[in-house]
Amino acid sequence: MNFTLVIFLLVYLAMGVGHLPGFKLDRTGAAVVGAMVLLALGYLSPQAAWNAIDYNTIGLLFGLMVVSSAFVVSGFYDRAAEWVGGLQVSPPRLLAILIGVAGGLSAVLTNDVVVVAMTPVLVSITLKRGLNPIPFLLGFCFAANVGSAATIIGSPQNMIAAQALNISFTGFMKVSALPALLGLPLIWLTIALLYRGKWEHTQSPSNTAAPSTEIIPFDRTETIKATVVTLIMVGAFVFSQWPHMLIALAGAAVLLINRSISSKDMLSRVDGNLLLLLIGLFIVNQAVAATHLPQHLLTALSGFGLHLNEPLSMLAVMSILSNVVGNNPAVMLVAPFLDGSVNPEALGAAIALGTGFSSNMVIFGSLAGIIVAEQGRVHGVAISFMEFTRAGLPVALLCLILAVGWIIYLT
Repeated sequence: MNFTLVIFLLVYLAMGVGHLPGFKLDRTGAAVVGAMVLLALGYLSPQAAWNAIDYNTIGLLFGLMVVSSAFVVSGFYDRAAEWVGGLQVSPPRLLAILIGVAGGLSAVLTNDVVVVAMTPVLVSITLKRGLNPIPFLLGFCFAANVGSAATIIGSPQNMIAAQALNISFTGFMKVSALPALLGLPLIWLTIALLYRGKWEHTQSPSNTAAPSTEIIPFDRTETIKATVVTLIMVGAFVFSQWPHMLIALAGAAVLLINRSISSKDMLSRVDGNLLLLLIGLFIVNQAVAATHLPQHLLTALSGFGLHLNEPLSMLAVMSILSNVVGNNPAVMLVAPFLDGSVNPEALGAAIALGTGFSSNMVIFGSLAGIIVAEQGRVHGVAISFMEFTRAGLPVALLCLILAVGWIIYLT
């Protein structure tokens, strides 16, 4: 038990810090190594490890990644970013449009993929217009996190929670879409106030040249094909009883059979690291569950009034935990203890809103925040920890207040 706990703590230390201190072992590497060590030393049997992997969640996420990659290789994201950036509107209105686009796309497509695809183009467009890229990148990032809470397919943690609680697509959307939508104006209001009078890019001319960003040519036919497949998939999620994983895999298969775009190009856009991360965490968490330590911890938490089957308690736990270890690991920690809830949809909303809304507090609170900061740095725009938190903390707190009111209404 002690060795299993040590491995567990080291893995989740890497989840929180971003790597295992002293080693070049990132989050995915730590999860995979932890799982392999537990298997190799016999702390978990191969069959138990295999059974621990939630193939429904992995399959659903993989299928949606392939679908989203079809929009990447067709040039849709680049065209969308160029269209938004080319609108002749004031900076506050441009910010509002950008927030709406980010929130909408992230609700239908995996939010991390949307952020990866559009961030470099947004940097280039804002610099070309002489605008300060930081408020627009922050608004885009915050909206991607908040908007992704609206649907099951908005983020991996939503998929994990919905699978554990057996919530339907419409049932999930019924309890999470409205607060996610209402959170978007709060993002705009906060950033518009913080950056009032600071919309212009103030660096010297030698530093204002827009970074060279490779723009993928827009393919109208492939974009229409991907859009039709996505709409059919969403319709199947809503109106059919077909398992979500099979719907996503079927849509991915249709898009991979292509005469003009190589399947290799599409599959190269799939985040295999995230899939391996989840598989590793499934195995590590199962090994810890076998020690019965989590059950003792839950008993201790209940002594402080925190019951994971109560939506408000879950909202509080998720808001804190997701900023310590990350969104996906946080949900995976509590997933085994979600059975028996009298109000599974409210509990699912608490998980989605707690992780999606609170993850804007700090850069490492979400993968989207890390992506925006890193890609911004690569393209010449430095977003410091304090700059991110100065805007992200009030956004997160306002959205969480909204979430508390909503959860009280649901219960």
